Order: sequence, then structure tokens, then C-alpha cells
Amino acid sequence: MKKEEKGTIISQIAETIKSYNGFYLVETAGLNAEKTSELRRACFKADIKLLVVKNTLLKKALETLEGDYTELYGALKGSTSLMCTNVGNAPAKLLKDFVKKGDTLPALKGAFVEETAYLGADQLDALASIKSKNELIADVIALLQSPAKNVVSALQSGGGKLHGILETLSKKEN
Repeated sequence: MKKEEKGTIISQIAETIKSYNGFYLVETAGLNAEKTSELRRACFKADIKLLVVKNTLLKKALETLEGDYTELYGALKGSTSLMCTNVGNAPAKLLKDFVKKGDTLPALKGAFVEETAYLGADQLDALASIKSKNELIADVIALLQSPAKNVVSALQSGGGKLHGILETLSKKEN
């Protein structure tokens, strides 16, 4: 591969990574054609971009980006597939589904999600439990609505109680 081609590929990888919120480094070398197709289909359905990349080109692409990716450089051994996503936990859930089926591959090598690096397959559960931006917004809205609902409920029930108390007191005085 010529130097110009490498430069073009490095800039394409860097642009791809920049256009997503996070990425996963995954080992997929041992997958047969059927499992590879299944993984690609699952990634497409989950809006995850799957790329097979050379480790040296990926490292150079990461070096051109803002941010500190040095923790992930150790995971760049063997063959590496890059899973880019806008939903931080989507690839982890997808990989967990493969593990549930009894597959040892694809295996998580590392990930960079929410400005944090995760290394090793043992981080899969932690990554799967990360809430997406929309899930966090929904949780905050639910928390904000809860006190307001309690106040409205208390006012509505309190009005009935207050009316009953006043009615009882007015009957006692007569």
C-alpha cells in the first residue's frame, strides 16, 4: 500500500470515529462467513458502523484526533474490527447477545464511550449498563415530574379532606 493510500485511509478512519459518539474494538478474526454476516446484519439494524481496520492505521488515526486514546493502544493486537456508535451501550448489548448464544467471538478488546476507555471483555457488563443520552433525559424528566404529581395529588385529595372537615365542624356548631 502506498503512503498516499495509507494517509487517505487514516483520515477516513479518523473522520468516521469523529462522526460517532463512541467506538468499540472487537476481535472478529475467528468468525466464519455465516457468523460474520449475522454480525453485520445485527450492526446494521442497531445503527452501528462495523469496519475491519489495520491496527497501525487505526492507531495513527487515533493519534490525529483530539482526546487521549493511549489506554486503547495495548488492545490493538491481532485483527481488529471497529464498531462505531452514537448509542454507547448498543454494541455492548449486541455483543452480549452473541455471548448468550454461546459464541466466544466477537470478543470485546476495548471501547471508548462517554470519554472513558474500557479495556477487556470483562467490561462488557459495565458497557451494557451505560445509559444512553435519551434514557438519561427520560430518567431526569420522570424525577422532575414525580414531585409535581405528588403536590397535585395532595392538593386534590387535601381539598376533599378539607371540605369534609369544614362540613363536620359546621354541623357540630349547629
